[in-house]
Amino acid sequence: MSTALRDRPLRILGGRPLGFVARNVAQSRNYVALANMARRYRDPLPAAMRYFTGRGSYPARVAVRTPSGTLRPTLWSPDDMITLNEMFCREDYRVRRPPRLVVDVGSNIGLSALYFMSRGPSVRCHLYEPVPRNAERLRLNLRGFEDRYELEQVAVADFAGQSAFRLEQTGRYGGLGGSLPDMTTVGVEHIDAALERALAAADTISVLKIDVEGDEGRLLAAARADLLARVELIYVEAFQIEVAVPDGFVASEACDTLCMRNTALSAARG
Repeated sequence: MSTALRDRPLRILGGRPLGFVARNVAQSRNYVALANMARRYRDPLPAAMRYFTGRGSYPARVAVRTPSGTLRPTLWSPDDMITLNEMFCREDYRVRRPPRLVVDVGSNIGLSALYFMSRGPSVRCHLYEPVPRNAERLRLNLRGFEDRYELEQVAVADFAGQSAFRLEQTGRYGGLGGSLPDMTTVGVEHIDAALERALAAADTISVLKIDVEGDEGRLLAAARADLLARVELIYVEAFQIEVAVPDGFVASEACDTLCMRNTALSAARG
């Protein structure tokens, strides 16, 4: 059943804090994203209205042009619209060429996985999303790509077992610990086990993407150095947190996303 949001108050960028909006005004990538909206969205004006005002009816399918054709992921809230724009217009996880293998920690409703797999027909993904509702929505958004991804419905951390997982109504935000209003119990897999699973069938991981609501630094620090040495590119969300760059990587930051490139593998790939 559709959730009507037409009568909600006007919200700039979906209700983002003014400090966040002001900081992003200075980011050149946001102006690239603005130009990309006209090219990437099949109906750019309604998409832009959803993104900038936070208004519209949900669930909604928004058509986006990709190298694999026009895709129509389902969004359930204005927060999902923000994510869609970050993935396909701002390209927070930009790749120079289609990645062969992606490990996506914190896959949410599958928009980042959809971005990666739409880069080319040979891209494969290992996805991690512990929240059952998000996992169900992820499967819906990745219809047609079933033979190219594996989904583990667990959290990834610096330990293994079971843990309380906090989340909020939209499902966009959640993590182990924290103070969000809702709580559930989820299975937890160690980061090393997640990397080992992917590397069991490949020499290298093209992209390791980590979005775990503030635990990115701790999670990355817990990964074995010999496993990270086989990762070409690491993306982490780095908003108001410190992330130590692993040995052998060089880092650049844009729009609160930290990109770390493996210098040895980059030189080998050319």
